[in-house]
Amino acid sequence: MATLSALYPTLADFVKSTNPDQSIAQIIGLLNQTNEVIDDMVWKEGNLPTGHRATIQTGLPTATFRKLNGGVMPSKGRTAQIDFSCAMLEQFLKVDVDLAKLNGNSAAFMMTQAAAHLEAMSQKFSSTLFYGNESTTPEEFTGLSNFYNDQNAESGCNILTNVATPDATDNASMWLICWGDNIHGIYPKGSVAGLQRKDMGEQLVQNSDGSMYKALVDHFKWDCGLAVNDWRYAVRINIDAEDLTKNASSGPDLLDLMAQAVDLIPNIGAGRPVFYANRTVRGFLRRQITNKIAASTLSLEQITRPNGAYQHVPMFDGIPVKRCDALLNTEAGL
Repeated sequence: MATLSALYPTLADFVKSTNPDQSIAQIIGLLNQTNEVIDDMVWKEGNLPTGHRATIQTGLPTATFRKLNGGVMPSKGRTAQIDFSCAMLEQFLKVDVDLAKLNGNSAAFMMTQAAAHLEAMSQKFSSTLFYGNESTTPEEFTGLSNFYNDQNAESGCNILTNVATPDATDNASMWLICWGDNIHGIYPKGSVAGLQRKDMGEQLVQNSDGSMYKALVDHFKWDCGLAVNDWRYAVRINIDAEDLTKNASSGPDLLDLMAQAVDLIPNIGAGRPVFYANRTVRGFLRRQITNKIAASTLSLEQITRPNGAYQHVPMFDGIPVKRCDALLNTEAGL
């Protein structure tokens, strides 16, 4: 049985160190049900009130062989600073006081109503994690796809594809991400990690027509962002979704692409590596288990999730392959 690395903090880890009256633990559990990427993400406090500023090595000093009586010219390395922004993801829940009291347990009823809000925030975060673009939508944070969208860019060598003729409408991406110091989630300096739920109590609420009623109000807030300090620690595999046929013996050789992806990571042990795929791609991969298991490093194993529950997942070379439905089958080709 494999156990995910505990060297880096996830949201579930932060829950264990928070005060009980913040009531985060129940929220994190709900998020984990349908968004497996949230299980694995490493989170770090940013060094800015609005996010995180990273200093990245862009050039090395010059090393010189010296001969006797000869000198060596001094040199220096080059660095650059990059700012990664956090976004404010928020929602309000309003429930008529009399409706909440009908079942005799208003707190439990409010939690059932909150589930839909939590799921919506979870889906919005997961989608933004991969597709967010603060250049076009300033209120978002920039997601992974915008760091790996051009094969001619420096990070282009970490884009793998089996697409001979890129199509603008029917491509999908599978990701290998090594969560840790090099790629991680961020929250603003001085703030709290994770999704916060605040019970704002009974309030007087006004309808659009001017009428008023008393409601129980909850506020949900998640200050979140993404830092890609070293692009070498993630790989994007671009696939033509039309090639994912019912016959798993044909179509893209996902195992070969995944093997290439693992080899592109400089040090796979430098964090928590995880493959992510949507339902279509992961389902095709599971069928390849039947066709290629005898001659591959693909297996089906039981892992322990951060909440202590067990889950069977495909494993490739010891790396879990998890499902993320935020990943689309309608991406543009690269």
